[in-house]
Amino acid sequence: MTDTQKQNPESNGSGNGAGEPDAAPELQVPAATSEDRIAALQAERDDIKDRMLRIAADFENWKKRSRKEQTDAESRVREQVLKDMLEVVDNLERATSAYVENGTVDGAAVLKGVNLVLRLFQTKLERYSVKPFEAKGQPFDPRVHEAISQVPTADVAPGTVANELQKGYRIGDKLLRPAIVAVATAPASAKEPKEQG
Repeated sequence: MTDTQKQNPESNGSGNGAGEPDAAPELQVPAATSEDRIAALQAERDDIKDRMLRIAADFENWKKRSRKEQTDAESRVREQVLKDMLEVVDNLERATSAYVENGTVDGAAVLKGVNLVLRLFQTKLERYSVKPFEAKGQPFDPRVHEAISQVPTADVAPGTVANELQKGYRIGDKLLRPAIVAVATAPASAKEPKEQG
Protein backbone atom coordinates (compact mmCIF):
# COMPACT_ATOMS: atom_id res chain seq x y z
CA MET A 1 0.00 0.00 0.00
CA THR A 2 1.39 3.39 -0.91
CA ASP A 3 1.64 6.40 1.40
CA THR A 4 -1.24 8.09 -0.43
CA GLN A 5 -3.44 5.05 0.04
CA LYS A 6 -2.63 4.99 3.76
CA GLN A 7 -3.62 8.63 4.18
CA ASN A 8 -6.90 8.23 2.29
CA PRO A 9 -8.33 4.81 3.03
CA GLU A 10 -11.51 5.51 1.02
CA SER A 11 -9.45 5.68 -2.09
CA ASN A 12 -8.68 2.10 -2.95
CA GLY A 13 -6.67 2.64 -6.02
CA SER A 14 -9.56 3.76 -8.14
CA GLY A 15 -10.33 7.40 -8.13
CA ASN A 16 -10.18 10.54 -10.09
CA GLY A 17 -6.75 11.46 -8.84
CA ALA A 18 -8.11 13.98 -6.32
CA GLY A 19 -8.80 11.41 -3.63
CA GLU A 20 -12.58 11.23 -4.30
CA PRO A 21 -14.37 8.04 -5.25
CA ASP A 22 -15.70 7.66 -8.76
CA ALA A 23 -19.32 8.65 -9.43
CA ALA A 24 -21.75 5.80 -9.99
CA PRO A 25 -21.81 4.85 -13.62
CA GLU A 26 -24.89 6.12 -15.50
CA LEU A 27 -27.48 3.55 -16.39
CA GLN A 28 -27.93 3.11 -20.04
CA VAL A 29 -31.69 3.32 -20.82
CA PRO A 30 -32.54 2.43 -24.34
CA ALA A 31 -34.24 5.29 -26.16
CA ALA A 32 -37.99 4.83 -26.27
CA THR A 33 -39.41 4.36 -29.65
CA SER A 34 -42.32 6.49 -30.78
CA GLU A 35 -44.63 3.45 -30.59
CA ASP A 36 -43.64 2.91 -26.95
CA ARG A 37 -44.30 6.56 -26.14
CA ILE A 38 -47.70 6.45 -27.87
CA ALA A 39 -48.61 3.28 -25.97
CA ALA A 40 -47.58 4.89 -22.65
CA LEU A 41 -49.62 8.03 -23.39
CA GLN A 42 -52.64 5.96 -24.37
CA ALA A 43 -52.37 3.95 -21.15
CA GLU A 44 -52.15 7.18 -19.14
CA ARG A 45 -55.15 8.61 -21.04
CA ASP A 46 -57.19 5.45 -20.36
CA ASP A 47 -56.27 5.59 -16.67
CA ILE A 48 -57.34 9.25 -16.40
CA LYS A 49 -60.56 8.50 -18.29
CA ASP A 50 -61.37 5.62 -15.91
CA ARG A 51 -60.74 7.84 -12.88
CA MET A 52 -62.95 10.60 -14.31
CA LEU A 53 -65.76 8.11 -14.99
CA ARG A 54 -65.50 6.78 -11.42
CA ILE A 55 -65.60 10.34 -10.02
CA ALA A 56 -68.63 11.17 -12.18
CA ALA A 57 -70.40 8.00 -11.02
CA ASP A 58 -69.58 8.76 -7.37
CA PHE A 59 -70.95 12.28 -7.80
CA GLU A 60 -74.20 11.00 -9.33
CA ASN A 61 -74.59 8.51 -6.47
CA TRP A 62 -73.96 11.30 -3.95
CA LYS A 63 -76.64 13.47 -5.61
CA LYS A 64 -79.15 10.60 -5.47
CA ARG A 65 -78.34 9.92 -1.81
CA SER A 66 -78.66 13.61 -0.96
CA ARG A 67 -82.03 13.88 -2.68
CA LYS A 68 -83.29 10.77 -0.90
CA GLU A 69 -82.04 11.99 2.49
CA GLN A 70 -83.70 15.37 1.95
CA THR A 71 -86.98 13.76 0.87
CA ASP A 72 -86.88 11.41 3.87
CA ALA A 73 -86.21 14.28 6.26
CA GLU A 74 -89.08 16.32 4.81
CA SER A 75 -91.40 13.32 5.12
CA ARG A 76 -90.43 12.76 8.77
CA VAL A 77 -91.05 16.42 9.62
CA ARG A 78 -94.37 16.45 7.74
CA GLU A 79 -95.49 13.27 9.51
CA GLN A 80 -94.60 14.68 12.94
CA VAL A 81 -96.50 17.92 12.29
CA LEU A 82 -99.53 16.06 10.96
CA LYS A 83 -99.54 13.67 13.96
CA ASP A 84 -99.62 16.71 16.25
CA MET A 85 -102.50 18.22 14.25
CA LEU A 86 -104.41 14.93 14.42
CA GLU A 87 -104.29 15.13 18.20
CA VAL A 88 -106.00 18.53 17.99
CA VAL A 89 -108.58 17.15 15.53
CA ASP A 90 -109.28 14.25 17.93
CA ASN A 91 -110.07 16.69 20.73
CA LEU A 92 -112.37 18.74 18.49
CA GLU A 93 -114.19 15.56 17.42
CA ARG A 94 -114.66 14.59 21.07
CA ALA A 95 -116.15 18.01 21.78
CA THR A 96 -118.57 17.84 18.85
CA SER A 97 -119.58 14.23 19.61
CA ALA A 98 -120.36 15.20 23.22
CA TYR A 99 -122.67 17.93 21.90
CA VAL A 100 -124.44 15.49 19.54
CA GLU A 101 -124.89 12.85 22.28
CA ASN A 102 -126.36 15.28 24.81
CA GLY A 103 -128.52 17.14 22.31
CA THR A 104 -128.28 20.24 24.45
CA VAL A 105 -125.98 23.20 24.15
CA ASP A 106 -123.94 24.05 27.22
CA GLY A 107 -122.19 27.23 26.15
CA ALA A 108 -119.81 27.24 29.10
CA ALA A 109 -118.75 23.63 28.45
CA VAL A 110 -118.25 24.31 24.73
CA LEU A 111 -116.18 27.42 25.48
CA LYS A 112 -114.10 25.49 28.01
CA GLY A 113 -113.51 22.69 25.48
CA VAL A 114 -112.55 25.13 22.72
CA ASN A 115 -110.12 26.89 25.09
CA LEU A 116 -108.54 23.54 25.99
CA VAL A 117 -108.10 22.67 22.31
CA LEU A 118 -106.69 26.13 21.60
CA ARG A 119 -104.19 25.74 24.45
CA LEU A 120 -103.19 22.31 23.10
CA PHE A 121 -102.76 23.79 19.64
CA GLN A 122 -100.56 26.61 21.00
CA THR A 123 -98.43 24.06 22.84
CA LYS A 124 -97.96 22.09 19.61
CA LEU A 125 -96.97 25.25 17.73
CA GLU A 126 -94.46 26.21 20.42
CA ARG A 127 -92.85 22.78 20.01
CA TYR A 128 -91.95 23.94 16.49
CA SER A 129 -90.81 27.38 17.73
CA VAL A 130 -93.93 29.03 16.26
CA LYS A 131 -95.05 31.93 18.45
CA PRO A 132 -97.46 34.82 17.92
CA PHE A 133 -96.21 38.37 18.23
CA GLU A 134 -98.08 41.39 19.50
CA ALA A 135 -99.09 43.99 16.91
CA LYS A 136 -101.73 46.18 18.54
CA GLY A 137 -100.31 49.46 19.80
CA GLN A 138 -97.00 48.91 17.96
CA PRO A 139 -95.74 51.27 15.22
CA PHE A 140 -96.76 49.97 11.80
CA ASP A 141 -93.92 47.95 10.26
CA PRO A 142 -94.51 46.67 6.70
CA ARG A 143 -91.99 43.89 7.29
CA VAL A 144 -94.24 42.20 9.88
CA HIS A 145 -97.64 43.88 9.42
CA GLU A 146 -100.06 43.78 6.51
CA ALA A 147 -102.36 46.81 6.61
CA ILE A 148 -105.80 46.34 5.11
CA SER A 149 -107.45 49.52 6.39
CA GLN A 150 -106.95 52.82 8.16
CA VAL A 151 -108.89 53.86 11.22
CA PRO A 152 -109.25 57.50 12.25
CA THR A 153 -108.78 57.46 16.03
CA ALA A 154 -107.35 59.55 18.83
CA ASP A 155 -106.75 56.49 21.04
CA VAL A 156 -103.32 55.76 19.54
CA ALA A 157 -100.78 57.82 17.62
CA PRO A 158 -101.12 57.99 13.82
CA GLY A 159 -99.06 55.29 12.10
CA THR A 160 -99.65 52.88 14.97
CA VAL A 161 -101.55 49.60 14.74
CA ALA A 162 -105.06 50.38 16.01
CA ASN A 163 -106.59 46.90 15.59
CA GLU A 164 -105.15 43.46 15.01
CA LEU A 165 -107.50 41.50 12.74
CA GLN A 166 -105.33 38.38 12.47
CA LYS A 167 -102.34 37.43 14.61
CA GLY A 168 -98.89 37.32 13.10
CA TYR A 169 -96.52 34.43 13.82
CA ARG A 170 -92.79 33.90 13.85
CA ILE A 171 -90.92 30.64 13.58
CA GLY A 172 -87.78 31.28 15.59
CA ASP A 173 -86.57 34.70 14.38
CA LYS A 174 -88.13 34.32 10.93
CA LEU A 175 -91.54 35.72 10.00
CA LEU A 176 -94.00 32.90 9.33
CA ARG A 177 -97.09 35.03 8.72
CA PRO A 178 -97.55 38.80 8.96
CA ALA A 179 -100.20 40.25 11.25
CA ILE A 180 -103.21 41.68 9.41
CA VAL A 181 -103.89 45.07 10.94
CA ALA A 182 -105.77 48.35 10.73
CA VAL A 183 -103.52 51.39 11.06
CA ALA A 184 -104.48 54.50 13.01
CA THR A 185 -104.76 57.86 11.27
CA ALA A 186 -105.34 61.27 12.79
CA PRO A 187 -109.08 61.86 13.33
CA ALA A 188 -110.79 64.54 11.27
CA SER A 189 -111.45 67.68 13.31
CA ALA A 190 -114.96 68.20 14.64
CA LYS A 191 -115.36 71.51 12.74
CA GLU A 192 -115.00 70.03 9.27
CA PRO A 193 -118.19 67.90 9.36
CA LYS A 194 -120.24 70.89 10.67
CA GLU A 195 -118.97 73.19 7.91
CA GLN A 196 -119.86 70.64 5.24
CA GLY A 197 -123.38 70.05 6.62
